[in-house]
Amino acid sequence: MYNKYRSLNPKILAIGGGTGLSTLLKGIKNYSSDITAIVTMADDGGGSGVLRRSFGMLPPGDVRNCLLALSDIEPEMNTLLSHRFEKGELKGQSFGNLFLLAMNEIYGSFEEAVKMASSILRVKGTVMPITVNDVNIEATYDDKSKAFGESILPAEAIKDNKKIKRVELCPKDVEPLDGVITAINKSDIILIGPGSLYTSIIPNLLVKGVTEAILSSPAKKIYVQNVMTQHGETDGMSVKDHVEAIFEHSDKIFDSIIINNKVLSEDLKKKYQEEYQEQIFLTDGDKRFLEEEAIDYIEGDCLDGGDYARHDSEKLSNMIIDYYIRTRRVKTYEK
Repeated sequence: MYNKYRSLNPKILAIGGGTGLSTLLKGIKNYSSDITAIVTMADDGGGSGVLRRSFGMLPPGDVRNCLLALSDIEPEMNTLLSHRFEKGELKGQSFGNLFLLAMNEIYGSFEEAVKMASSILRVKGTVMPITVNDVNIEATYDDKSKAFGESILPAEAIKDNKKIKRVELCPKDVEPLDGVITAINKSDIILIGPGSLYTSIIPNLLVKGVTEAILSSPAKKIYVQNVMTQHGETDGMSVKDHVEAIFEHSDKIFDSIIINNKVLSEDLKKKYQEEYQEQIFLTDGDKRFLEEEAIDYIEGDCLDGGDYARHDSEKLSNMIIDYYIRTRRVKTYEK
């Protein structure tokens, strides 16, 4: 089955950010050598935020994770680049972030830094920041209040017991990196998510021309639903709520959705309940909504069996490619 899938070698474009995107890439690289990861650039928290404020560079964290997910390097090198310092002024900072900082200073731009890092790390595919513009996120909540900055949006919602209703880029008219629109147009499969809804997925769709390019692309467009709600960002939101939020910020940009149906263990469920997170399952109401919107839904076990509620890279990728094979349009030629 692996050889049959790999022989197709579809052009796959994955768009998102956070750990969800890198998790997906780790599995999908086994089914294609033609992969493009489009990464959000609105992160302003953690080690990325420190480097962004101190050096004026674009946030490297999500790009670093995608480079490592697609790289062909020894485990020891992966461990080195993933290492986080535990004390001193570098406490919490990733060595991989510092590597990209050095490359950024040597080559004079974040775009060139990513290209050179990709060559050094023998990346199987292409990792592209969605934009090289300095961009942030502003959220509007259900009480009409606003907050600025990706890292504080969930905290503000939790503090005042309110919900994010809309996000916007600041500045609003952000240009995509050269090559982003072309990559979307040439794709056979476009994957949206998994990832934080308002801070990793939707911001990419607000970059100038991205939604329009996805709409016009002939690719199979698949949204990967998150396994869990995210406290402060998607509390209580159903599959329908997630889909509507994406469409309201962009357009009807996908025609298929993948949803995990494997139930967490009782211990893991309790752990996440204590963190105010719950599993997202497909309900009868969700099914009626998706059928009305003519969106295919694919349910299956794509859950990691470990200590965290997250997707299993291999299971998820297998579901994606299997669905693509079953539904792709095969070119025919007249004799």
